[in-house]
Amino acid sequence: MNAYKRNVVESKLRALHSDAERDIFRMGKGFLKSVFRPIQPADFENVYLPISEKQGEEIRQLIVDEHCQEVVEFGTSFGISTIYLADAVRQTGGKVTTTELLESKAKRALQNIKEADLEDYVEIKIGDALETLKAYPKPIDFLFLDGWKDLYLPLFQMLEPQLHQGTLIYADNMDMQGTKPYADYLWKNKKAYSSQMIHQGKGMLTRVS
Repeated sequence: MNAYKRNVVESKLRALHSDAERDIFRMGKGFLKSVFRPIQPADFENVYLPISEKQGEEIRQLIVDEHCQEVVEFGTSFGISTIYLADAVRQTGGKVTTTELLESKAKRALQNIKEADLEDYVEIKIGDALETLKAYPKPIDFLFLDGWKDLYLPLFQMLEPQLHQGTLIYADNMDMQGTKPYADYLWKNKKAYSSQMIHQGKGMLTRVS
């Protein structure tokens, strides 16, 4: 990647991370909506809920180092993580297929991705990921899980047929209760999956054996 393209990507990421720092105020409004009912994805329609810069940089480098080309993401939100993924596959000659339940978020994510000059490397599927990724046709090199937490396990199991030896899976927010069934499944299948907690327990990196 030339210096100009790198500057475009990094400048956009800095702006998005800066705006995401105000998430705490937006999240408060989301929680207020759910006082009398369970939390819903739409409660956080205006919230980034992003990975950190450190996470993004390390995931990007991991994809490049492992030469991952077919990348699937569950939960693009406003596109911060997707930009890191797309920046990586631009260097490996790959493609990112990402998902977002809320159309309004998907539209903002696409705009952010375009402003990072990475739209040629991303396809956004809008709707329930258990539907939009059903019968996914290609072997997956890197799977990124960062959507609704109690869907980690069913989504992972749905995509298992497309995983291969060496496939990497990074799951974010593993310190949240909803991810426990997913973690338990991997720990119980150690012959098939080698997992480790990273980023101070926030992330779980798994390699298919």
